[in-house]
Amino acid sequence: MSTGSSTPATEPSGPSLSGRRAQAARNDQVILEAARAVFLADPKAPIGAVAERAGVGISALYRRYPGKEDLLRQLCHDGLRRYVAAARQAAEEPDGWQALVAFLDEVVAADVHSLTVRLAGTFTPTAEMSADAVLANECATALVDRAHASGRLRRDVVVADVAFILEACAAIRLPDPTRTDELRRRYLALLVDGLRDTSGTELPGPAPTGGEMAWRWRRTEPAAADTPPSRQGRRG
Repeated sequence: MSTGSSTPATEPSGPSLSGRRAQAARNDQVILEAARAVFLADPKAPIGAVAERAGVGISALYRRYPGKEDLLRQLCHDGLRRYVAAARQAAEEPDGWQALVAFLDEVVAADVHSLTVRLAGTFTPTAEMSADAVLANECATALVDRAHASGRLRRDVVVADVAFILEACAAIRLPDPTRTDELRRRYLALLVDGLRDTSGTELPGPAPTGGEMAWRWRRTEPAAADTPPSRQGRRG
């Protein structure tokens, strides 16, 4: 770390501020990782369980996230951003079919849809989240369109089918994370084979609609009554 004597006179506190920001970012990452583990195990868990798992004081957690809903929203928004990043990375693959397969593999590996399966409807999405959800759908639709153009994706598959396939893989969860990952990849391979054009066969029933994908994100129940210690009249 640079000493104060080497810092330009016009920015005397630059390095220390940078250090505090870096520490805050590390603390936030610890909190989010703890929150992910806690709420994937039990979406109704109190926010205090997150502080305990993260090894931080409840007051420190509330300084970053005023309530449980804010934490749930951040987790899902981060997952949405990972989904978009995976789609954009896969789009660089010149082969349309391989691009879709690479996208599916990356999203399953990142375990993005476990958040959807467990946390949908537990918070109110922000306008920014909604905009990113539209972007995510556009990115996935572009991959599906390219896979159709390659001639290897069955013609009756729509982008919402892809979302449900990802959720089906995310629903596989065992106590052993390694075994969970192995089984998810196994069943993804089976599902990918089912996506291939099989010349003449048709999928049963109509394809899922956008409304059927979106209804779960409507708030279904109030968030747990986790209130910052200062509002409860007690110390954290």
